[in-house]
Amino acid sequence: MALSSSSLPAVIVLLSVFFVSIPVLDGLELGLGGDGLYREILRDETVLRLKELGKISDGQGFLERTFLSPASIRATHVIVGWMKDAGLTTWIDQMGNIHGRYEPSNSTDKALLIGSHMDTVIDAGMYDGALGIICAISALKVLKVSGKLERLTRPVEVIAFSDEEGVRFQTTFLGSAAVAGILPESILQVSDKSGTTVEDVLKLNSFKATAAALGQVKYSPESVGSYVEVHLEQGPVLEALRYPLGVVKGIAGQTRLKVIVDGSQGHAGTVPMKLRRDPMVAAAELVVTLESLCKDPSRFLTYDEECGCFTEESLAGLVCTVGELLTWPSASNVIPGQVNFTVDIRAMDDVVRETIVASFSRIVMQRCDDRLVDCAVEHKHSAAATPCDAELTTQLELATRSAVSAMTPPGIGVHHRAEPTPVLMSGAGHDAMAMARLTKVGMVFVRCRGGVSHSPEEHVAEDDVWAAGLALLRFVDQTVVAKL
Repeated sequence: MALSSSSLPAVIVLLSVFFVSIPVLDGLELGLGGDGLYREILRDETVLRLKELGKISDGQGFLERTFLSPASIRATHVIVGWMKDAGLTTWIDQMGNIHGRYEPSNSTDKALLIGSHMDTVIDAGMYDGALGIICAISALKVLKVSGKLERLTRPVEVIAFSDEEGVRFQTTFLGSAAVAGILPESILQVSDKSGTTVEDVLKLNSFKATAAALGQVKYSPESVGSYVEVHLEQGPVLEALRYPLGVVKGIAGQTRLKVIVDGSQGHAGTVPMKLRRDPMVAAAELVVTLESLCKDPSRFLTYDEECGCFTEESLAGLVCTVGELLTWPSASNVIPGQVNFTVDIRAMDDVVRETIVASFSRIVMQRCDDRLVDCAVEHKHSAAATPCDAELTTQLELATRSAVSAMTPPGIGVHHRAEPTPVLMSGAGHDAMAMARLTKVGMVFVRCRGGVSHSPEEHVAEDDVWAAGLALLRFVDQTVVAKL
């Protein structure tokens, strides 16, 4: 059962009362009874920095920070300062990505990259992207203060990617795709609504804006061991489970379709019901059928010997959405002549997604024949699912469970101490999708209120911010820090 918005403050207050002496690594105390180091950095300072970054905006009265905009440049200077404060060597690459790295002496091991994006949508919340960047910086600052940064066994690098949302140029992952080496040279000629190209924006900000410069941004697979991203969930599952953190099994594959239904346009008062070829009614039936198909696929799917029968696990996370529906001529007294609608189908299992697409396409033709209307299904976009690395996910699961357990006093929230960390799939795209083309990836999701994101109402509780930072800290400590 999900927590109501009215009950959340009471729960947070209840937990905060018990955060007096919580065991952490190396005997340091997190709570009010100790020096407050971890809590001060991983919660208090991190939250203050989230709020500070959330005020750096190109919009008046709302948050907007797009690729290499004036607000993005101001945010870059702030983030660089935070990275230096954590003891990291910093630089800005030729796509505007911000890097902060600690390089152990005499280390030849592959680097651990930790990152997320610094850009936002229009009228955004302050946690999307920024949470992952600042939690990573905070975790490394704790290592610096506790003397562990010098004990890293391989390089650790935080990256604040310049663009993930794709708001300005309508193309996502500009920053992470450049690092992964999958950004085409043609991207330089893509223009925004004003006609300004990516090349123009780069040159305006003193970047070289050449194919050779893009090549300099690319990391070689031989230099990178793994990539980890902390991100708010952007969904309601963790809140429903009453658990602050989750690990991500993978990022869903996606197919986008456009369905065109043609009928006979006519007068709303003079064409008898039995003689109509109404594309609106046909489209309405198809939308409801899509919902039923994705809620209960077994009622519709046919299996051949090659495909076999899908398991419950493979069907988990299947979601289908009709987000746009247009009619022509769209008048109250006219039977439409044509109806178009979009379909978005996502699933973690690519075979499931492709089978659902094929089944829905077949159903479209059948139902349209029954209603004597003409239909076409156009494929607009397709992207394969991105699985997270199993070993990395296990390590993150152990770290998140350790962090949540440490923050749960004995006798309070016993289920948090005993239950495994929830394993989720991501229906939204993340920089990890691009980085998976370079190296193995893992993700941690953080609970957000009401599952709301891409909105000023986006909110992560301060103690959940703390839990995320502590989990990331423990992951780095357990996997990269040399033991004494």
